[in-house]
Amino acid sequence: MKKAGGLPAGLGMAGFFIGGLLGYLARPSAFLLGQPSFDVVITRGATLEGLDQLLVPIAQRGFNLMVAGAVIGALAGLAVGYFLGRSKAS
Repeated sequence: MKKAGGLPAGLGMAGFFIGGLLGYLARPSAFLLGQPSFDVVITRGATLEGLDQLLVPIAQRGFNLMVAGAVIGALAGLAVGYFLGRSKAS
């Protein structure tokens, strides 16, 4: 009986990246300015200066969405990998 120990980890990692990407794509946009870029979101707006500092709350919200998507994706991938591994083992 072979154990599929790498399957949950692999699917969890894939879910992490897919969920993070979906969270990034779902980031909020600013009125008349559009969505902040990846470097602004990943730093949570810490590098913004001047009038662009008005985008800090939007960048923080986008970062939170990205992290939440990554965590949910990782948990979903782990669960799918766990159940697929169980069904193959029996």
